[in-house]
Amino acid sequence: MLLVVDNGSIYTQNLIDFLRGIKILFEKISPNQLELKFLEKYDSFILSGRQKNEKKTNQINSKVVIHSIQNNKKLLGICYGAEILSLTLGGTIRKLEFPQKGDEEISIQRKNVLTDKNIKAFESHGFEISKLPDLLISLADSKNCKYEIIQYAGKYIFGTQFHPEMTSDGKDLIHKFCLL
Repeated sequence: MLLVVDNGSIYTQNLIDFLRGIKILFEKISPNQLELKFLEKYDSFILSGRQKNEKKTNQINSKVVIHSIQNNKKLLGICYGAEILSLTLGGTIRKLEFPQKGDEEISIQRKNVLTDKNIKAFESHGFEISKLPDLLISLADSKNCKYEIIQYAGKYIFGTQFHPEMTSDGKDLIHKFCLL
């Protein structure tokens, strides 16, 4: 079963509607309601974007990342989810001078299981990954962002700086993740 950790993104409902449409069995829980002792019952996780920075939310999402790595469980971090994946493993993020919002062409730079072609994506973020930790590899970039899709080397643990739940190409990426 898939767990969607709802970090408060205004786009999470689009993700939920898509997962229902493709008939994926999932539960949606906010970080404040998530009991970490029950993570074992899930075989995969999606960390949604967020609206505000909260220390407790960051700590809980980091624990989900660590659980996924240690137990070889699939994870897809969306926007903030990608940033917390990077931060948890020793990367850094930076505040953008101007928030990114709108459609973006994502260029695939490395062969991967999520997409084999460049994709159209929707950006909506005020922060981005500035330094990728050694355990993560960059799969794709764009003219505005160096780390659009990242992966933990050798595992089905991914992050997207963009919101895949907002475009048909992005939804294809989510669907492939769910079928891994």
